Amino acid sequence: MADATHILKASPVIPVVTIDDPRRAVPVARALADGGVRIIELTLRTDSALDSLKLIAEEVPDILLGAGTVLTPGQADAAVAAGAQFLVSPGVTPALLGHMLTLDLPVLPGVATVGEIMALLEQGLQAMKFFPAGPAGGPDYVAAIGAPVPQVTFCPTGGISLASAPEYLKLANVSCVGGSWLTPRGAIENGNWQFITELAQQAAALAVAP
Repeated sequence: MADATHILKASPVIPVVTIDDPRRAVPVARALADGGVRIIELTLRTDSALDSLKLIAEEVPDILLGAGTVLTPGQADAAVAAGAQFLVSPGVTPALLGHMLTLDLPVLPGVATVGEIMALLEQGLQAMKFFPAGPAGGPDYVAAIGAPVPQVTFCPTGGISLASAPEYLKLANVSCVGGSWLTPRGAIENGNWQFITELAQQAAALAVAP
């Protein structure tokens, strides 16, 4: 259950969303779903993130709900209690990974080096977040990794836009990308849900390599 390969097939783009006001959480999730993106990675970067997570879990049950920026075992437990269906971390320590693997739900740990990838393979994981994708080397780096570890599937995240996403999605070892561009802070704060829906429609239409 821990491997998240099936999670990465839910959408060409996983929205990476940060919400300051929990009252905006449900409208954001619904706007994404209306645009054809029925998955969300809600980051735990704000004090109210768990409240937003719980509201989405309760009121938008048709969206696949993940918690991102999980840094500690305690955060992982709190996210699961709030309704998270999968967990995403920017990187992993042995303690964090070991704990997440006990929670009986998909986990998407972040990696940036071949050594980190090998460590996760030893734990039976083949789906990984590649972060920060842009600064770490971009599509060329991800493509090069495919030679020694062809069994790994990536979700590159970090510095990716609608314009650059196709360069990643055409790679055989990429199932989707993560992007914060689908939910701009200004659109959330102003309640511009139609704009978010339109961005989601553009993302849902992106092609993934067969």
